[in-house]
Amino acid sequence: MCNSDIEVSVICNTYNHEKYIKDALNGFLMQKAEFKYEILIHDDASTDGTADIIREYEEKFPYIIKPIYQNVNQYSQNIDITFAHQLPRAKGTYIALCEGDDYWTDSLKLQKQFSLMEKHPEIDICAHTASVMNASTNKIFSYIKPSNKQSIFNVEEVIIGGGSFVATNSLFYRKSLNIQIPEFRDFLPLDYTLQIHGALRGGMLYLPENMSTYRYLVPGSWTNRMKNVKMYDEHYKKMQKMLELLDCYTEGKYTDTIKERSYEEMYLFIEQTEQYDMLSQEDINKWYSIKPISWKAKALIKRYFPQLVQYYRKVGR
Repeated sequence: MCNSDIEVSVICNTYNHEKYIKDALNGFLMQKAEFKYEILIHDDASTDGTADIIREYEEKFPYIIKPIYQNVNQYSQNIDITFAHQLPRAKGTYIALCEGDDYWTDSLKLQKQFSLMEKHPEIDICAHTASVMNASTNKIFSYIKPSNKQSIFNVEEVIIGGGSFVATNSLFYRKSLNIQIPEFRDFLPLDYTLQIHGALRGGMLYLPENMSTYRYLVPGSWTNRMKNVKMYDEHYKKMQKMLELLDCYTEGKYTDTIKERSYEEMYLFIEQTEQYDMLSQEDINKWYSIKPISWKAKALIKRYFPQLVQYYRKVGR
């Protein structure tokens, strides 16, 4: 069987995931598919035992597991690992994503998404329900589930949904999306911009089946990094610029939706950084007026009575 027979390339980027990588690899290997798929692992110079575990699996499954072991951490060099190292070697018609600290829970995940996408040539991207697990306790505490039924979300719904609309480890998309990368996606290459790009032509296919688990607050993860105010400030500015580029790329077709998402990003920024003085800005009055009363009350307390908030945090209430 030659490389051209590969239908799906699984992309898994990993760094210091010694505790989790076996779950990810086992989730890939348990897939029952009527087609050939490959597992592209990129270890970004892990300093724990992650690479050793990958090597063990590579020895057992050399024809499906195809690793890259870096000696120098690529992320610290501002290199986009997926675009620089993973996509150029992907041989599949479709790409499936899963980070090394997440995992798949359904052995038919790839088959289900592949079959559905084959029935919908007008659509470029597909997602499904995922569980959210506390990385410290290993307890499921939430679900990423935007719908209870099989759906096709239009691009407006995807834009409004933000980066957490669907789980990254649920994404399955046509590799052809990477032939011409629009400026908004190139400027901020996140799974959120991939979702938007994927939905522009025919929407996003969605399966309600729960087929993966996302670990929340893993040390070193994107979610943890965003707790750093400086990093979040940089991300927020890039997000707002990305939305401007998206509006330009789509020639104003989704201006109102993009503006609403822009305000929601501001809401998240204010909460994360506690810069509640921003609420006095005139251009967000309309946005602020539609927020829930509970959020307004919390915002007012934090803005005008910061000492009270600090006291309650100190006493642990």
